[in-house]
Amino acid sequence: MNSVGIHLLEAPVLHPMSEGLFNFVIGWTFMFAPLLFTDRKRDRYKGSLDVLWGFQMFLTNTFLIPYMAIRLNEAESDDTRNQNKLSQLGSVMTRGASVVGLTGGVVCLVSTLWALFGRMDGDFGAIAERWEFLISYLGSERLAYAFIWDIALYTIFQPWLIGENLQNVQQSKLGIVNFLRFVPVVGLIAYLVSLNLDDEM
Repeated sequence: MNSVGIHLLEAPVLHPMSEGLFNFVIGWTFMFAPLLFTDRKRDRYKGSLDVLWGFQMFLTNTFLIPYMAIRLNEAESDDTRNQNKLSQLGSVMTRGASVVGLTGGVVCLVSTLWALFGRMDGDFGAIAERWEFLISYLGSERLAYAFIWDIALYTIFQPWLIGENLQNVQQSKLGIVNFLRFVPVVGLIAYLVSLNLDDEM
């Protein structure tokens, strides 16, 4: 509409680095859903995993901290793995884990490229200037603190959860998933595309 002279209320143009950081965290959070729903210790958490992931997706992954603590509790019986049936969301996310992993991975990759090269025709500078903006952004914006906090928690929780759920992975891909689980984002993609869906989660 702007091209024909009609100017409505326009959204401010944000720095590509801040946009990329936001969408990178969203992509990573999206991929955490199948990981939670295939966690062998998920039944120790008596709340709704749907709600937990919703809070994680739309607010902050700080909600994962109590979950990670609760799952350390002793199981109430020798076999609680299948006590709680997966919700509809959990079933969809689990059976579509490879699609979720590839989609989230593409989002993270595109977000990174956008942060580094997006709007090159604008006044956002080259990679060096964008890096300087990121450092300044992290030191001055509370929203940026939240993103870094999310990334830090995911970096800790991703290898932890994957490591305790390697029995969900196809035997032929066990070694590579175990190796890659320490690599942020990449390890989670490897886990999701290597799930053995023949096993009942």
